[in-house]
Amino acid sequence: MTSLFEPLTLGDLTLPNRVVMAPLTRMRATPPNDVPNDLMLEYYRQRAGAGLIVSEGTQISPIGKGYMDTPGIYSDEQVAGWRRITDAVHAEGGLMAAQLWHVGRVSHESFHDGELPVSASALEYRNRATIKGEDGKPLRANCPTPRALSVEEIAETVEDFRRASANAREAGFDLAEIHGAHGYLVHQFLSAESNHRTDQYGGSLENRLRFAVEVIDAVIEGWEPSRVGIRLSPLGSFNGLEANEIEEILALAAVLEERGVGFLHLSEPDWAGGPVLDDDFRRQLRAAFSGVIIGAGNYTPEKAERLLEAGLIDAAAFGRAFLANPDLPERLRTGAELNEPDLSTFYGGGATGYTDYPALEPA
Repeated sequence: MTSLFEPLTLGDLTLPNRVVMAPLTRMRATPPNDVPNDLMLEYYRQRAGAGLIVSEGTQISPIGKGYMDTPGIYSDEQVAGWRRITDAVHAEGGLMAAQLWHVGRVSHESFHDGELPVSASALEYRNRATIKGEDGKPLRANCPTPRALSVEEIAETVEDFRRASANAREAGFDLAEIHGAHGYLVHQFLSAESNHRTDQYGGSLENRLRFAVEVIDAVIEGWEPSRVGIRLSPLGSFNGLEANEIEEILALAAVLEERGVGFLHLSEPDWAGGPVLDDDFRRQLRAAFSGVIIGAGNYTPEKAERLLEAGLIDAAAFGRAFLANPDLPERLRTGAELNEPDLSTFYGGGATGYTDYPALEPA
């Protein structure tokens, strides 16, 4: 039997346990240049007991931004800010992955000097982005119809991912995770619902996979395969996209296997009220990909242990529980009571509801 509290080998890294901190958007980077700051340092340092921390979504370019005060990883100032955070996490014995993010159409013209967000296709859809209101607090605003990326711009975006991977390495991260889930840009190319292109990036399954494969290859080039992973969501309703990409995910898993990619981070739909992922799909995914599979969703320790024992996942990621419990692995190991998260402080603000959740008293 495999336990959540056993070490896990991921490439040449050894995770001290299998309780992963899922990526959590918190909107507390320093404006206007979206620089990681001291408050973020303390937040991540507190949670270094995770087997692996996956950072909040970190935009790879200015056009990749879709939420107020989210950090970037494309400028020297941002890289230096992240370096201070990874150094603090490492000093506590932790490991950290950078989640490389391009939101695509899940954005707003106010982030781009009035220019439209971009996507695979220029399709009208219903969704909202989070901008900063006049009071400085998060405000939900309707997303405009995006414009389609040209083939030349797609190549530039792939290069942005490559540069972000190299920057993540320079910033002291241990791994890089491509955000290919939840209706963001990589997912927008994968899905036939959001991709109506008639060139080499649209139509057939092979063509709709092309952008994701090019991004994977670029991120590998910026680092190395064993230090790279990708987050994928095969089912569910995310950011105006009704995801049903079982075939696409399994085909992409075969590409990951061929490339020797280190891990696949599976975002399951039940965390957002969607269906429970069945074990038939899990078995197909495991057959296609022999690397580390991290399961994320509406996980309990019992669900995680069952899937670990069955060999269908290698680690489990926890989101909101980690938000309110900086020492979550120890609480799960000892059966201690969990702090309840305060929804009103999830997005934006200061230390309240961010770095002030209590840890257990030392024994």
